[in-house]
Amino acid sequence: AARPAGTDDRTDDRAGDPGYALVRLQVVRTALRASPSRRRGTRRKRAGLPTLPPPLPQVWGLRLFPRSGGADELALEQRLSALSGPARAAWVLRGLERLSDDDVRAVLTDAGAADAAGALCEADRVPAEDRLLGSPEFDPCSLQARPTDLVRRRRRLKAALAAGTALVVCGALFGLPDDGWGPDGAAAPPYALNRAAQAALDPGKLTRVSPAVWKTSARTDFSVWPARGDLAGDAGLLRRALAVWARPGERVRVSATPGTPSGGPAGPPQLLYAGAVDNARVVILHDGLRIARYAEPVDGAEGAALDFARVDGADRAGASALVLGRSDGNVRYLTAPWVRAAGARDLREPDADAADLSLTGGVTSPLAGPAPKPGSCASWNVLELTDDAGTRLMTDLGELVPAVLTAGRPGADRETAGAEVSRTWSPFACSLASMRSAGVRSVNAWVFAEQPLPDASDADGGSPRPEGGGGSAAWVCTRAETWRGGGTRVQAQFHTPGGPSGVVAAQAEDVPQCGEQEPRVLAGVLWKSGAGTWYLLAAGSRGTTSVTATGGVEGTAQGNLLTLETEQGAQADLEGTLENGEPVTGLR
Repeated sequence: AARPAGTDDRTDDRAGDPGYALVRLQVVRTALRASPSRRRGTRRKRAGLPTLPPPLPQVWGLRLFPRSGGADELALEQRLSALSGPARAAWVLRGLERLSDDDVRAVLTDAGAADAAGALCEADRVPAEDRLLGSPEFDPCSLQARPTDLVRRRRRLKAALAAGTALVVCGALFGLPDDGWGPDGAAAPPYALNRAAQAALDPGKLTRVSPAVWKTSARTDFSVWPARGDLAGDAGLLRRALAVWARPGERVRVSATPGTPSGGPAGPPQLLYAGAVDNARVVILHDGLRIARYAEPVDGAEGAALDFARVDGADRAGASALVLGRSDGNVRYLTAPWVRAAGARDLREPDADAADLSLTGGVTSPLAGPAPKPGSCASWNVLELTDDAGTRLMTDLGELVPAVLTAGRPGADRETAGAEVSRTWSPFACSLASMRSAGVRSVNAWVFAEQPLPDASDADGGSPRPEGGGGSAAWVCTRAETWRGGGTRVQAQFHTPGGPSGVVAAQAEDVPQCGEQEPRVLAGVLWKSGAGTWYLLAAGSRGTTSVTATGGVEGTAQGNLLTLETEQGAQADLEGTLENGEPVTGLR
């Protein structure tokens, strides 16, 4: 729309051409609209933000820009850049189009300028430069073309080719019938392909142990369990289990005992079981460190479950059973190949005989799980297993591996026989509920002291608190060991004659007391006799020569028992002395 450079005729025939005037108006209007965008682009550059692409003309692979001028042209361009958009348009319309001020005002007004008169006044600040307006720098029809950055173009082309190749390869992998999304069930899409990962996902490479290996092996743990179950040959089920283990999808419910990693197997794991259990298809795998249980609905509904439990260092007792499934409050177990018989026993009824459970391929018939109602604990069902080494009790604490129950002094030969352990545990069975979902490996109960109760003549006293009258109370220390080593829980419990359950007098976590490293313990409790008198009763384990109370209650007793009359709500600190002179503090 601009007049070609070097034209001196100011009154050619285009001056009155309506078409030319319309084109000129459109150019001015476009320039005024683009001016704010350029200022926004300048602000975006200053802020470090990406700018919009330049307006047309654009040529792919080339950069177009006007020819450069001399020092005079650069000085004029700097002066013009200080003007507003309408003022620059007025200056060019005057100098290049040779329009009068009235015509310039009319063109600016039609183009949308808000203050055409102000633009003319602002344009007066820059004197007319007819010679410079005719230079090539200010000729819009004279442009130079140069190629863009060739190095950057090659780098971008290589990146685009690499991205396209990766997209094609991934699309091909997702479409393969054996490695795609469908056969893997609830597993997420593959994220890595290497030989170790592929071997871990191959059902044909699963480790399967012969049924007779455990009879001659020096180890008696999960590594010698044979592969069992009516679906042990179902390659599709095993593949889904392995794929979900390696990369569980969003619909998979994943749980793990504390301290148990939930990542995929490093290599082909060992198959322990694959079969239908109640309304689910279950696969149990072992990788030397963990037990992984995969379960999917039999009816083909969406959703799967993946549970992990740490079992490294398992011995014969700890590797005796696994939880196959829970349904309607019942539990089914998969027992070790050395287990000859299984039964159910109620810890709260120690004198009752154990009920027999059938074993089919190592799987027990359903056993009612230990699920006491809040505020009451009338029963606590446990699993009793019999093998060549004797009998042992195991309890379900909400995890894959049931915890072994024992009784006796730490470091000594502990009782494992079902009836004997049940008698020791009977008043304290309900305290096992506080150890659920903690990765517990075994729980031992140790009767470390018996204490005569004051006011023995009143045999009918008693209340819901650790109080009563007559006879002797039993002090029992229970210690829960975990598979990960840390997180042990110690409880000192107090049980009076005729009381339904023991009362937790003190508890602590990650302490050596009541364990093989320190088979000693000291604890106390406030107790109300049948006559209404409050006492501080304290007891230490064997080897304690004196017990001292300080604080709210003051007193010392020789031996391992302390009885002091006190008031309700009193608080005291306990400290004892052992035979070797070492101190022992009260469990808290």
